[in-house]
Amino acid sequence: MYTCYNQKNDEVNMPKGRPGGNPNIAEHGFKQKYEWDEPCSAKMGLRLPPSLYEELKKIPDWHEKVRHAIAEIVEENSN
Repeated sequence: MYTCYNQKNDEVNMPKGRPGGNPNIAEHGFKQKYEWDEPCSAKMGLRLPPSLYEELKKIPDWHEKVRHAIAEIVEENSN
């Protein structure tokens, strides 16, 4: 239970959620969109011409395509 306060500052107990939880949570839970060996959690800043950026944003799924291009560059130069 969560303890909340109403406008009169009276303590009000509120239920935490559905008792017992959702038995079908696996059907509605987070599913990884892309197949990487580890989470894509690192951030990188990159400066490029505004016109190039606008064209890049028009490409469907451009974020993933850029990640793969960077991975190829790293792989080529890792030897």
